[in-house]
Amino acid sequence: MATRTGPRDELGAADVTDPQLAAMVAQLLHEDEVELLDVAVATVDYDLPAITTGGRWWVSGHAATGCAKVPFRFFVKQVQSWSRSPYFQYVPEDVREWAAATVPWRTEADVYRSELVDLLPQGLSTPRALGVFDLDELSSSIWLEEVPLREACWDRARYERAAYLLGRFSASRALAALGELRHVDWTLDTYATGRLEVQVVPMLMSDEIWQHPLCAAFDGELRDRLRSTAGRARELAAEGDALPTLLSHGDACPNNLLAGADDDFVMIDFGFLGGAPVAFDLTQLLVGDVQIGRRSAEGLAELDEALVTAYVAGLRDEGCEVPEAQVRRAHALCLLLMTGLSTAPFDLFEGPITPETQRIAADRATVARYALDLLEATSA
Repeated sequence: MATRTGPRDELGAADVTDPQLAAMVAQLLHEDEVELLDVAVATVDYDLPAITTGGRWWVSGHAATGCAKVPFRFFVKQVQSWSRSPYFQYVPEDVREWAAATVPWRTEADVYRSELVDLLPQGLSTPRALGVFDLDELSSSIWLEEVPLREACWDRARYERAAYLLGRFSASRALAALGELRHVDWTLDTYATGRLEVQVVPMLMSDEIWQHPLCAAFDGELRDRLRSTAGRARELAAEGDALPTLLSHGDACPNNLLAGADDDFVMIDFGFLGGAPVAFDLTQLLVGDVQIGRRSAEGLAELDEALVTAYVAGLRDEGCEVPEAQVRRAHALCLLLMTGLSTAPFDLFEGPITPETQRIAADRATVARYALDLLEATSA
């Protein structure tokens, strides 16, 4: 039974009817039927740009079951085409149609419609979806259960365990079919001919941009190496695309690997899930937090060696025998193409120059040097 619980205007198009909400609450509480008593909506603040997210909310309240008044809570996320993001206005008009078509947004909804939650290797979990609704041709809403989380320190052991589980995730035969859920064609080459060729490389080749004070950490030698390697981007992308392809989360940064019970990880944000060169997920695990300033680049090489070793162990425990040399080469190519070439702090130019932005820029220069060195070290 569903009673009228009042407006939920904050949800906008992501709202559902009271009967739909009551059905999801009943499913959440493992009841045949419930009566909604009250519902409240709270917007979730998020400090990182997400071009395919239209909104995030907590929806909570109380429901009457056959014998009790029970609280409930959902996390609601609206996913949408990049063309609806406010950031899309900065895309040149002559490439907008192409740009909108190259960024997957339907994938996450399809992932939560899948059996992913029941197929993950032990140590990984994901919130259960109680409802996935297509709002129109360019957006969907996803209603997820609340997952108890805890604070966790990302020390060496935690990074290694994450890498090991990502190796198992990538090589899992049970999950392999989910690689087909990405609804756009994506390869390293499409990235090289897309974002790199259209946006990143022209900035790298501009002498004026390097005069900005935040680029001081990128000395002349580093700039020359970046420019020279950028000229080989398509060649390097072709090499990476020829290496073994496995399932990839697509954005396996610490922010998307939340701390669940014990040493478990709760995986979220599956918008870029799909097939990718082996070791693709190690890039964001290694440097995702460095790029946004949450972690320094100190000890990068030592941490990376530990991550690759743990990732290979995860592959082996799933029966995947991709040679370690190929794993290391794929990792070097992905790190360079997906992050190394775009480390220059162009995105920080609009803000004030502060000790914090200078630190981030210096750490990014360290990432760039490391990516270039790793590319050379793994070359045949």
